[in-house]
Amino acid sequence: MKSLANALLILCLLAASCEAQGLGRRAPAARSPRRTAGRRDPNEKVFNVLQYGAKPGGKKDSALSFIRAWRAACNYRGPARLLIPSGTFLIGATIFQGPCLGPVPIKVQIAGTLKAVPDPSMYEEDFWISFENINGLLVTGTGTVDGQGNAVWKYSSGDARLPSSIKFNHVVNGILRQITSVNPMGFHIAIVLSQNIRAKNLHITSPATSPNTDGIHISQSSQVKVSRSVISTGDDCIAMIQGSTDISIKKVTCGPGHGFSVGSLGKYPDEKDVRGVIVTNCTLRNANNGVRIKTWGGSAPSKASNILFEDIIMDNVKNPIIIDQAYGSKSSPSRVKISDVRYINIRGTSTSEVGVDLQCSKAVPCENLYFSNINLKYSGQRKLPFSSTCTNAKVNYVGNQFPPPCR
Repeated sequence: MKSLANALLILCLLAASCEAQGLGRRAPAARSPRRTAGRRDPNEKVFNVLQYGAKPGGKKDSALSFIRAWRAACNYRGPARLLIPSGTFLIGATIFQGPCLGPVPIKVQIAGTLKAVPDPSMYEEDFWISFENINGLLVTGTGTVDGQGNAVWKYSSGDARLPSSIKFNHVVNGILRQITSVNPMGFHIAIVLSQNIRAKNLHITSPATSPNTDGIHISQSSQVKVSRSVISTGDDCIAMIQGSTDISIKKVTCGPGHGFSVGSLGKYPDEKDVRGVIVTNCTLRNANNGVRIKTWGGSAPSKASNILFEDIIMDNVKNPIIIDQAYGSKSSPSRVKISDVRYINIRGTSTSEVGVDLQCSKAVPCENLYFSNINLKYSGQRKLPFSSTCTNAKVNYVGNQFPPPCR
């Protein structure tokens, strides 16, 4: 028994010595780069578009290869990731369609650059890349989506809408993050008939002169959150049109562009109401408009209500605060009812002598407009009085107001 005890003591001393010297120690699982990142399910299967015939180089249309890879990923019953690796890929109109069979979310990782076929006749619908009928979707990566719109903008006119670069159509529980979008033919991103969508850490850019290139265009969708993104474009940075409800825009920088817009509304019959829009902690630089609500003259009845613009910085913005209810047509009054709109803590500079311009409809005047702590300064070239203008608007003022409020 004594010899056994001595043997055990020696073994313990040897083990302690080895541990002190780092011998025989297993590396903690948390130190594994893959585990530390926490981004990759070990059971996840990756579907690389190269394995389905996609050709990098940007010369051959690889749309069919992308669709084949998507179908394989979407039909896989385990965790799936569609991978678009580094390189440049030319693709025409592409639909990633669900529903999918595996656990949610299905993931799309864009590491390379996608370039659109720059020929409008190749697009029968209003999109270039569309995600449709999917419940649970993550589109992410550090890649770039290039619509090559500079080759087709000359064809933009009237209601002839050129295709959006990315469209979410009937998507529920979707995330779009980190993607760079440049030079779309039409809108950069369109979110339509969708619910619970997050768009964050996006970089969206096209020239100030590019026509109808909305950064993010939202319609008939609810619970959409856009955050921590930079948008420079030729039209609205973010447009929330008919049927947009429970929308949150936070920490977004806009400019150049036409600002954060509710509308245009009322262009078509039977449009759905807009309500529950929050735009906070945002910055606009060298933009045509800041925060805007726009409705068509002669519209059918609808409503825009419960809207908040708070903690907004304007840096050389032409129309910092504007309601335009004669947008597009002045033939007869708009019948879109605007009410319960709050403007709180808005500051900065205006390049026009009218910092607050509220042109509401005589048929349905604006009601319950609330202004608190507005501090704008005129930065234009001409020495003119800095003012507010109000027509058919019922406004309540609290705190500092500059320009001076309408009376």
